[in-house]
Amino acid sequence: MVEAAVRGAASEPTIRVRLLPAPDAQAADLLNADGYIFGTPENLAAIAGLMKDFFDRTYYLALDRISGRPYATLICAGSDGHNAARQVERIATGWRLKAVADPLIVCTHAQTPEAILAPKAISPNDLKRCEELGAALATGLSMGVF
Repeated sequence: MVEAAVRGAASEPTIRVRLLPAPDAQAADLLNADGYIFGTPENLAAIAGLMKDFFDRTYYLALDRISGRPYATLICAGSDGHNAARQVERIATGWRLKAVADPLIVCTHAQTPEAILAPKAISPNDLKRCEELGAALATGLSMGVF
């Protein structure tokens, strides 16, 4: 999902796109970016622990320094995804970021231990939606809309 969003964002030639895994991302990366796409699986009705760690490590270092920047959210969920989306929204609200789209939640319907632990196959339609979201954010940044 995130790779599809990156493809979409990279289609805008004036925008520099970086894909950073949550453990590698630092506050400086937030400060140096003009916009964000936060992608996470929903685990046990919450954002992934590594994503939570990223927000914990960077929140106060970026507070009042990234206000007004645009963001979007990608959630891969087994059943719902809305609680993870709310968590990201609350953090983004604290940072005073501007949501440019509703959270894009892809439901895999993984409900058994085997299905939950198995690699996920995201449909071409859902990947297209992710790519379009990345392209929309990048185009808005390029045009100065956000």
